[in-house]
Amino acid sequence: MKESAIRIGMWSGPRNISTALMRAWDSRPATFVTDEPLYSHYLATTGADHPARDLILEGQERDWREVVAWLTGPIPEGRGTWYQKHMGHHLTPDVDRDWIWKLRNCFLIREPREMITSYIRIVPEPTPHDLALPQQVELFEEVRRSTGQVPPVIDSRDVLDDPERVLTLLTRALNLEFDPRMLSWEPGLRSTDGIWAPHWYDSVARTTGFGPYRPKKDEVPRHLAQVHTECNELYELLYSHRLH
Repeated sequence: MKESAIRIGMWSGPRNISTALMRAWDSRPATFVTDEPLYSHYLATTGADHPARDLILEGQERDWREVVAWLTGPIPEGRGTWYQKHMGHHLTPDVDRDWIWKLRNCFLIREPREMITSYIRIVPEPTPHDLALPQQVELFEEVRRSTGQVPPVIDSRDVLDDPERVLTLLTRALNLEFDPRMLSWEPGLRSTDGIWAPHWYDSVARTTGFGPYRPKKDEVPRHLAQVHTECNELYELLYSHRLH
């Protein structure tokens, strides 16, 4: 394993622009990307009923120890940088955290109303933990305490409003150079996408770059008002540290 190997852990929540952001990093030369490597472990541990559940459990390693050994081993294909797209809620309590300090950790957030109203089309009764904000805040604080520095946080709307500016800020915060090739990519699904891509990635598969921000008018259902309130409090904490 090369000492110069760079591993980036981007911790996101569902129904964010995390897949588009993975496309951007995949466009960088010498960068390998990985799509939600702990998803199968999460499904096996929680029993969550997601689209393609059985296919994911059969097709992706579910033992988190094996996954972590791979994520911290040699970067595939001899690449110099490994961009790992993680969902915060996949980091279940039984997963050891020591390996995370081998990553350059950063966080992707989205305004909760927009995230919730999108997610309930797939999972009708989400909790704050399903939306990953409690886990994101917990990990954010752990990284800040461990490193003595505020880890990079980017907001989805900021990225869509000005992708070049925000990706420049992000790469700089990760001690990397911005590459303009991150702003565009070929349409379609790809081999680095997770098994679940046909169920979740229809929109991003049609893109060739970051589209403009489009406000959502949907309101959070009344019975999820407390979930919305809890998520907003956590979101505001992370948002106050965002790169802008």
